[in-house]
Amino acid sequence: MTEPADHPLVAAVKPLVDAMGAELLGPEQAQPDDVVLAWEGEDVIAVRLPQLSESLDHILAAMERRHGVPLAELDRRTKQSVVRTLEARGAFSMRHGVETVAGALGVSRFTVYNYLNRENAAKGE
Repeated sequence: MTEPADHPLVAAVKPLVDAMGAELLGPEQAQPDDVVLAWEGEDVIAVRLPQLSESLDHILAAMERRHGVPLAELDRRTKQSVVRTLEARGAFSMRHGVETVAGALGVSRFTVYNYLNRENAAKGE
């Protein structure tokens, strides 16, 4: 990035950008799909959002870091909690979301669907 890393706007948005797996760029590098952020009327930075599949991979990697072990090594209850969190974040609305999550958790697609169905039944849906 060509913009000063110590700009207050950069400092404010960097944690969100990192959590999303996005990329910070100078505003002159922005492409039509990028989000240009301005500070007091002046373009300061551009944010390049990740593709949805990259976002899911980034979310799964962050969950692994949070738990401190590969997701496949978690116990059943914790895996169910991971599935609930991912469902809330829209992971299963994207193509191959169930397969990607199942692979990360070391379970079958059927098991992920069971976790989802169990959660939806508990909600009374």
